[in-house]
Amino acid sequence: MLIDSHCHIDDARYDADREAMIQRAQAVGVRHFVTIGCDLETSRAAVALAKKHPFISATVGVHPHEVKHIKDGWYDEFRTLAKSSRVVAYGEIGLDYHYDHSPRDVQRERFREQVRLARELRLPIVIHTREAQEDTIAILKEEKAGEAGGVFHCFSGDAWLAKDALDLGFYLSFSGVVTFQNATMLRDIVKTVPLDRILVETDSPYLTPAPHRGKRNEPAYVRHVAEKIAEIHGLSVQDIEDVTSQNTKRLFKISSTA
Repeated sequence: MLIDSHCHIDDARYDADREAMIQRAQAVGVRHFVTIGCDLETSRAAVALAKKHPFISATVGVHPHEVKHIKDGWYDEFRTLAKSSRVVAYGEIGLDYHYDHSPRDVQRERFREQVRLARELRLPIVIHTREAQEDTIAILKEEKAGEAGGVFHCFSGDAWLAKDALDLGFYLSFSGVVTFQNATMLRDIVKTVPLDRILVETDSPYLTPAPHRGKRNEPAYVRHVAEKIAEIHGLSVQDIEDVTSQNTKRLFKISSTA
């Protein structure tokens, strides 16, 4: 059994074949999906999908690219959405200094606000950080995010970030990036991460793993991530399937993977 711990299956790129895409994943052993909110609209869509399918869980929150668009009332609606048992985490939230689609001062303030909201809602946090390691860790420490716990999704940082994230009690989730030919440093980091702190994801429709690079990503391809991590750790794919599924269920308090 595999769980895709981070995907965006509400994305419009699946509108023509969403149910078939889900079935393809299930056919290769993906038994549960965590679909991620990135703003108010996608959070609503994620929750709607999760309510439709017992094997889908949802998150709610605002991605750092989108935080400049937060309006009065958004956080109240997130509070309402989070009342659903289908919502298992808050995010993805964080900082992205690579694209700077939202001003950095706005990103930092909204990140703090959303960490506080996640703690209020007693939800683990899904973190997005890119080229903003120091500020991300500093804010998480200052806002006592370790009390909520969570995961650094699509981990692609350095060994320093991995250590700080683990020291905070967070999990690290690895995506198709770990299969990329030039990801030698990332694979070296994977070797050092305790197995009980690793999750696997696709971040689909983004970051398609080898051997499917150039195609639209989808949850079925999470198997390639598990295979690569198994190779790195010298374990069977079944071992990685089992441990990452248990880790994901523990973090997100998923009781059923029907």
